[in-house]
Amino acid sequence: MLSSVNVFSTCWNSSRHKEGGPMCDEIRELGFEYIEASHGMPLSMLPGLMQAVEEKRIRVAGVHNFFPAPIDVRGDAPDAFRFTSHRPEQRARALNLTMETLRAAAALGASYVVLHMGEVELFRGHKATHTLQRMVRHGLAGTEEYARVKGELVRRRIKLAPLYLQRAKDALYALVDKAKELNLVLGVEGRSHFEQVPGELEFPDLLAEFADCPHVRYWHDFGHIQRKHNLLLLNHDTYLRKLSPYMYGAHVNDVQWPQRDHRAPFQGGDVDFDTLLPRYFTQSMPLTWELSKSVTREQILIAKERWDALHARLPQG
Repeated sequence: MLSSVNVFSTCWNSSRHKEGGPMCDEIRELGFEYIEASHGMPLSMLPGLMQAVEEKRIRVAGVHNFFPAPIDVRGDAPDAFRFTSHRPEQRARALNLTMETLRAAAALGASYVVLHMGEVELFRGHKATHTLQRMVRHGLAGTEEYARVKGELVRRRIKLAPLYLQRAKDALYALVDKAKELNLVLGVEGRSHFEQVPGELEFPDLLAEFADCPHVRYWHDFGHIQRKHNLLLLNHDTYLRKLSPYMYGAHVNDVQWPQRDHRAPFQGGDVDFDTLLPRYFTQSMPLTWELSKSVTREQILIAKERWDALHARLPQG
């Protein structure tokens, strides 16, 4: 494992650069020794990134699927191809692209690959999460109306989820041998939307199935799970306690209530890093800053100073 204090996702600045080298140099100037090579990076930036690694200007801790970005997909679209799709050709494409990601990760010297597993299709063309977010923004959280709508969505998801969860498990079984061969950890990410797989009720079952396989582990995302906390779908602390036996690392970002995530920590957001970080994380875990491109350099430097002090107090692990 890698020191968590020095990992930073390229999602923050890859769109501002045409070459991988200057992108890495900008991150290094912030005081981060390691990067997570994120989805959305075009193939054209890979040579410069590899040169920066070879010249030891930066090190790659991990990679986020799909990497590099598929050449036939416009923009940054990590969910363009889903392991849970009803279309077999889409599931096959997701697996093939992930195999490419694993090979790229190994070539860069990475230790882990973060995966999005897919989602339950609750409604055609409609996201249940958007309904819940709209109700919360209008002050309806905690009301009988909100409880009724949420309850209906939860019941529908419980009924439909087993098929999609099995497809997610099938994908992991198809990937795990390659991950073992390349000495990579598949980090199954906790997601932000109610539709996405695995959900908070399904994660323990999925991870228990791979409990004896060190190449499949849980990847936390502070911002994603705080968004669900804000929608009263779970309790952030309780959720972490249940999944902590399977923890590998996390994406670090904060949330401006109720749903604006990928913000710099310690600047008015909702995530209680001071409590959650020492309770469930250690210095040996990769904790990767994953921030929006709208976060400023100054905000990062201010947050990092407080982060470093907090991180120094974590158990060694």
